[in-house]
Amino acid sequence: MWHQTNVSKLLGIDYPVLQGPFGGNLSSPALVAAVSNAGGLGGYGAYTHTPQEIIAIDQQIKAVTARPYNLNLWVSDTDIAGEDGTITDEAYEQAANLFRPYFEEAGIDLPGKPEPFHSRFANQVQVVLDIRPKVFSYVFGTLPPDVLEQCRSRGIITIGAATTPDEAIALEASGTDMIVASGFEAGGHRPSFQQPAAASVTGTFVLLQLIRERVKLPLIAAGGIATGRGIAAALTLGADAVQVGTAFLACEESNALPVHRQMLFSEQARHTMLTPVFTGRLGRGIRNNMAEALQSREASLMPFPLQSRFMAALRKAAVEKQQWDKVLFWGGQVAPVLKHRKAAELMRALVEEANERYGPGPVLKDV
Repeated sequence: MWHQTNVSKLLGIDYPVLQGPFGGNLSSPALVAAVSNAGGLGGYGAYTHTPQEIIAIDQQIKAVTARPYNLNLWVSDTDIAGEDGTITDEAYEQAANLFRPYFEEAGIDLPGKPEPFHSRFANQVQVVLDIRPKVFSYVFGTLPPDVLEQCRSRGIITIGAATTPDEAIALEASGTDMIVASGFEAGGHRPSFQQPAAASVTGTFVLLQLIRERVKLPLIAAGGIATGRGIAAALTLGADAVQVGTAFLACEESNALPVHRQMLFSEQARHTMLTPVFTGRLGRGIRNNMAEALQSREASLMPFPLQSRFMAALRKAAVEKQQWDKVLFWGGQVAPVLKHRKAAELMRALVEEANERYGPGPVLKDV
């Protein structure tokens, strides 16, 4: 039967459907539980959290589901050159001058130069190892050999993300268990780690076939999948599972703002774009005037995550004043086909639609 794949068997889930693990405080224990309890694999993006916060989040997840779930981190969580974790005053002034008109329109002062940032991955990953979730997924790189070995010894299944065939080959060589093939249709950041993200823009179904020809590991297709038809197409082209992001982000259980979820069901969601303007790293969200106006000024941005920290005050003020052109609402190109606002209903629809493509299949459990 279609749902009995290498991925579903290895992960101990009923259906080969993974929920995208959203960063930036968009994930929630409620969404993780809703997906896992319905037979898929819920995921929590934890890269912005401290080790203590990750422990607390994990306890919240365990309180609402006994099913397998996924914790996600960023291997590379900074693009700042040098060891001091900061930028020059000149670089700050260049970015400040670029964004000053937008802060003035929002009625707030420009923030000062962001505090130095140093990678938190080593401390975060130690907490994940101690927690021992069923699945640990990661983006923006390959895991160090000692971390992979510790995952294996603790029974943690690892999943890396690739945006090119060469990245998939590198992930396989590193010893990871599974690979997400992330097409450029996907919402959120492009998790490229070998080439600049702007050069890694292959569509999901082409990328899936290219990687399938080169690696033997189980593959998870991500980007542009929000229906049972999408699942069937991905499995036909060599995927062992799918990862669904935007459709779950739009559900009531996610931690997205109500206006964000509303945007994903609006006419605006028909038009998305890739932009680094809001965080310093390239990501896909709903097109807005500010991002379009600054497309040619990317050289003036601060590196990630300093750009993201610098923009936090503007985002807060823009949300309070409903100046939506100053907010990037993450979302993928598939948003116009979204129909469901509850995660359990979305899971049911995904399974039922896939069953229609493959004939009689599993009976979806009640949750």
